Amino acid sequence: MITCFDIVKSLLRTEKGTSQEALRKYTFYVAKNATKVDIKGAVEEIYKVKVDAVHTMIVAGKPKRVRQQLGYASDWKKAIVTLKEGSKIETT
Repeated sequence: MITCFDIVKSLLRTEKGTSQEALRKYTFYVAKNATKVDIKGAVEEIYKVKVDAVHTMIVAGKPKRVRQQLGYASDWKKAIVTLKEGSKIETT
């Protein structure tokens, strides 16, 4: 059984993401097979807030090198969640 913690893996704390918090937008690292409806329900359950919109994107893995071995980092999914007026996620 998939739980909400399997769908939303973590809150991404970046400079751009932090500046978007004033607009009630938060960025999450989510499961690659999660849908927008799944993400909305998981964020509402975990953080006890009301979600207005969810935008998702697949971030392509970048080429990496360890000594002489070339490879790629895995692709991952990012979700930008907009909260309804008056909702806020408390981050510390």
